[in-house]
Amino acid sequence: MKPIGIFDSGIGGVTVLKEILKILPNENYIYYSDSKNNPYGDKTDNELLQICDKIVKYLINRKCKIIVIACNTASAKAVSYLRKKYNHIEFIAIEPAYKMVYDYAYNESTLVLATKGTIESEKFNMLYNKYNNHKTELLPCVGLADIIEEDNKEKIKKYLSKLLNIYKGNVKNVVLRMYTLPIN
Repeated sequence: MKPIGIFDSGIGGVTVLKEILKILPNENYIYYSDSKNNPYGDKTDNELLQICDKIVKYLINRKCKIIVIACNTASAKAVSYLRKKYNHIEFIAIEPAYKMVYDYAYNESTLVLATKGTIESEKFNMLYNKYNNHKTELLPCVGLADIIEEDNKEKIKKYLSKLLNIYKGNVKNVVLRMYTLPIN
């Protein structure tokens, strides 16, 4: 049975894999965690496309029938390129969860924490502009992905406390690594 390939810039995509396993428990999977190049949000567009292209070639060489991009930045910046270049394979990309704010808490103040690359991406900005409640602040979190990969809870807490201190009591919603998986 041909496997489903899943990749992320680190270990966060394991949460995506867990959700897919609930839906498709009898499939085979290859999970590619690219901690070497983490975080993708600090890469130039060209660097990111080269990195994603290399991973996709690896997964295709292992006969993956579908490739899931479990990374917000790669989904936002590379999926169109990959779909065009590898039009014989299905790509599923995660979507930034900002729309959930629109659906469930439109009138509330919101803070979106993401990599610089995700916040600057055309895909995210189209979504943001479509569902903007004019009560949202976008905050690029340079270095947060690295700290999360270290799995040092004290370091994460210290980073977030410093970063978010000015937002205490002023923000109702925070969007971080929430995602939706569009399966069409």
